[in-house]
Amino acid sequence: MKAIVHINPRSGVLDPQGQAVAGALKHLGFAGVLGARQGKVIELDLADIDAEQAREQVTKMCEQLLANTVIEDYSVQIEP
Repeated sequence: MKAIVHINPRSGVLDPQGQAVAGALKHLGFAGVLGARQGKVIELDLADIDAEQAREQVTKMCEQLLANTVIEDYSVQIEP
């Protein structure tokens, strides 16, 4: 079983990496880019357990380590 965690800065939180990406893309001629937010994706290989148990465990992982819940939002996707 695999869990995919998407972690992104919360809206309203300064994202200097995203601003740098947007600025670089505009500099390269991609004028249609109005902004960018940079996050991270974490893929976890999990032991064979129930999908709901996997979601609960990965949520705890996010709350305790993977995401800074003060300034970041996360979503969890469980795949067989």
